[in-house]
Amino acid sequence: MSRPPVEMFGNPGLRRDIGLIGLIWTSVGSIIGSGWLFGALFAAQAAGTASLVSWGIGALAITVLAFVHAELGAMYPVAGGTARFPHYAFGGVAGASFGWFSWLQAVATAPIEVMASLNYLSVHADWIQTEENRLTAAGYGLAVAFMAFFVVINFFGVRWLARTNTVATWWKVAVPVVTVVVLTATTFDGGNFGHQGFAPFGAQGVLSAVSSGGIIFALLGFEQADQLAGESRNPARDIPRAVIGSILIGALIYLALQTAFIAALPQSAFAHGWSDLAFTDKAGPFAGLALSAGLGWLAALIYIDAVVSPTGTGLIYTAAASRVSYGLSRNGYVPAVFERTTARGVPWFGLLFAFAVGLIIFLPFPTWQKLIGFVTSASVLMYAGAPLALGSLRKQDPDRYRPYRLRGGMFWAPVAFIVSNLIIYWAGWDTLWRLGLAIVLGYLLLGASALSRVNPRLPHPDWRSAQWLPVYLLGLGLISWQGGYCSTGPASTVSCGATGALPLWWDMAVVAAFSLLIYYWAQSVRLPDAEAQEYIGSVGPLPGA
Repeated sequence: MSRPPVEMFGNPGLRRDIGLIGLIWTSVGSIIGSGWLFGALFAAQAAGTASLVSWGIGALAITVLAFVHAELGAMYPVAGGTARFPHYAFGGVAGASFGWFSWLQAVATAPIEVMASLNYLSVHADWIQTEENRLTAAGYGLAVAFMAFFVVINFFGVRWLARTNTVATWWKVAVPVVTVVVLTATTFDGGNFGHQGFAPFGAQGVLSAVSSGGIIFALLGFEQADQLAGESRNPARDIPRAVIGSILIGALIYLALQTAFIAALPQSAFAHGWSDLAFTDKAGPFAGLALSAGLGWLAALIYIDAVVSPTGTGLIYTAAASRVSYGLSRNGYVPAVFERTTARGVPWFGLLFAFAVGLIIFLPFPTWQKLIGFVTSASVLMYAGAPLALGSLRKQDPDRYRPYRLRGGMFWAPVAFIVSNLIIYWAGWDTLWRLGLAIVLGYLLLGASALSRVNPRLPHPDWRSAQWLPVYLLGLGLISWQGGYCSTGPASTVSCGATGALPLWWDMAVVAAFSLLIYYWAQSVRLPDAEAQEYIGSVGPLPGA
């Protein structure tokens, strides 16, 4: 099998129509989605007041990953960037694997956003969901309509998408800010912060909230600027600013929301403790607080936003899924049909395929909270490829112009890899074994694509450079099985098949040591410099460089 031909800068078929504001709002619009509607509730249920610490941990973790992506995204402004950085550093097998993780995360997020909207809409339309928050037949039909709307908007092209998203994102930022200000001014009760002590569920509750409580899921999305880098007018300047700026904006908003949420809780909400915070008449957390405080107008505003915010995020992730599949096809991993674009430069087949798969995802994960653990793990597996690639590409491609260079990058790369694996571990064993099945399915599909030779750019597998990958995936699963986390909290309080054999803190030491072993193993077997340069091709010179 031959290596893929050089890819020229410009990504044939795509148009460079997005400016700085469009990129920032693309990432911010992805971060401020359904996470703000439910994240504060689930984090408080998992950790109590200490959920504030959980948000700090999550923000620091994501910031480390964002800095890594800022350097890579500006260096290699290609469509579906997160799926392609490992391809440049480690070749076919590793590139295909992380590309699958990236696509899986993107294609599963739009259904999550739809579920969040339907959860809120069901308060006034009980025909949408059953008592167990599962979609009825009519609710599933409405979900299909939402998904179809995402596809239609995307068909108008990336410039139209960016403009639509910019308007929606101004709204999406304004409503949480108004909610924080109003609740703080009218219902602030400082005594709530001491209810049952600062950390009623201990350190395990704090760490569990980071992943399974929805914190990491809420902060995901900064990488959307990377995914659309192939359509940026000035990627050298704009990609780092968009990636780093979006996570700072998002983290500040979410921390303020968590503070306002805890302070606004009425005493009746604590009737069964933090783990069973309750609201009247199935109202969502912030709408429920507004109603209990007699702020009907604020509740109405939140219900409107419950449609607008998730819809805006769903739009972006639908676009991202089609760009990732476009990038996978450019690398030769999936059929060449995924590169077909409309006259407006839209990968139309990737859009339709993401739509079809999104409808299937509603079936095995019918509730919002079940979906977030799965997507968080898939997302962080995707993110784990970036620090591995950064460490390698610093050596394989040292002379490339870096519009943004992460200071101490060779220190932060392994740290970012450890952070990624800790987040995956905290997601819980019951989430990871399901993710393992999805990974196996992905390998079967990618293998079938390679055997059928439906893409003329079939890449060399580069088995030697990916020898660490099966050990990494299986080892992480084994540690999770022996660990103490489930998707709904610590294994000491719920059952999910995790054995709990690894004590708290020792388990994190094991994850860190294992991560360093894999990181330096991967660095030692990376592609030879000449072969990496052949895969990278002519991605440049960059506009604005």
